[in-house]
Amino acid sequence: MPKFDTRVQELRYRVLKEIAKHIYNDDLNQYFYDIPKAIVPGPKPSMRCCIYKERAIVEERIKVVLNASTNNKDNVIKVIDIACDECPLGGYSVTDACRGCIAHRCSEACPKKAINFTNNLTATINKDLCINCGLCAKACPYSAIENRIRPCERICKNKCISPDPITNAAKINDEKCIHCGSCVYMCPFGAIVDESYIVDVIGILKSNVKKVAVVAPSIGGNFTEFGVKKVIAALKELGFDMVIEAALGADIVAKNESMELAESGKLTSSCCPAFTSYIEKNYPTLKEHISNSLSPMATISREIKEKDPTSKIIFIGPCTAKKFEIKDDKVKKYVDSCLTFEEVQALFDAKEIDIASLKEEEYDLSGSYYGRGFAKCGGLTNAVKQSLEEENISFDVHGVVCSGIKDIKNALNDMKNNKNNINFIEGMMCDGGCIGGPCNLTHELKNKIYLDKYAQAADKSINKNINKKEGL
Repeated sequence: MPKFDTRVQELRYRVLKEIAKHIYNDDLNQYFYDIPKAIVPGPKPSMRCCIYKERAIVEERIKVVLNASTNNKDNVIKVIDIACDECPLGGYSVTDACRGCIAHRCSEACPKKAINFTNNLTATINKDLCINCGLCAKACPYSAIENRIRPCERICKNKCISPDPITNAAKINDEKCIHCGSCVYMCPFGAIVDESYIVDVIGILKSNVKKVAVVAPSIGGNFTEFGVKKVIAALKELGFDMVIEAALGADIVAKNESMELAESGKLTSSCCPAFTSYIEKNYPTLKEHISNSLSPMATISREIKEKDPTSKIIFIGPCTAKKFEIKDDKVKKYVDSCLTFEEVQALFDAKEIDIASLKEEEYDLSGSYYGRGFAKCGGLTNAVKQSLEEENISFDVHGVVCSGIKDIKNALNDMKNNKNNINFIEGMMCDGGCIGGPCNLTHELKNKIYLDKYAQAADKSINKNINKKEGL
């Protein structure tokens, strides 16, 4: 069993592995109703109140996978209602730290008079009146009032998750969602999931067309027990004819964005689809400053398609937002489907590929040190500066490197209000960049150390590396 951070990731992996195994065996229809029993053998439950509910949830997970499609613009983040029934509704609550003081500052601070006092003088909050403003919590001298927010609501980058008024299950506002996948990783019950295109990918891998894997540079922090070169060999075993590093696309993007920045004078990066979506939905006046460059994934895929339009390209990385990006009209003509590292692990094991026993192989085309650096926040800015130097372009970059919603908001507000002379923002919605993405196998400090070592092994020149694309 591969190592994951949580049992939720393990459960997703096991479901995907079983689906993939039966698709490869061409007997999914025959064994569809046996998969829940394989995942939840019983006789005792291990996750829920009973094995029947556990199996029902597994069946819903299977349906999400089988109903996924890259041919529509539906949200790639879904809620499995039956799995979302254990979290309290949240909101402000009085804890046992309440001393029943006589100051009643909490009550005085409440604009809706929602706080009452029981016979033992302990404060209580009338949920029918409470508007969750938090003034009572701020006023309490004992910090006895706390806001119990559901994990998915707390982690949501764009505050687009709320309880359904009828079922109380988590409900996603699709108009606000930026597809970052934070809720997918954070939900303790795995009730929020990302679409999986694993069925389509297996169909492509079984076909006779040329199949190309475009792999995110954050792979350097994943599969660390084997190393990237053995994973490349394993991808060839899956059926890919070529394995190309998206970091080569990142090199091209670094060159394009450096020139675009020098020409326009103000720019925000376009590499993270969740970041660009956040700007479009929350800072419309800054949309004109979003780089015109496609993401590294789409950029290198375009190069491949221009040389061989019949090839099928699958992107592999740690990102759920990429699954929505490939539905975009500007991208879908270049990228045919998308897998996460979790899904690739499921495919390896479904086909019983022993990665450790394989002979190491090199990328067919790889990226530079700077291209690989895109996997960590700050890597793009370093690459842009390096490209300006290599192109002998004199331009003073006043850049802001930001990851996570708080830093991103601050940077965008500064640019919007023309503060701090900012002319370039590198935004990565996941904390720390792609290496902190929701679908990395693990999220440990050592991943970043492995990634740094992986990047150091590459060429140090962007322009020299870009010339490799002629080998397509």
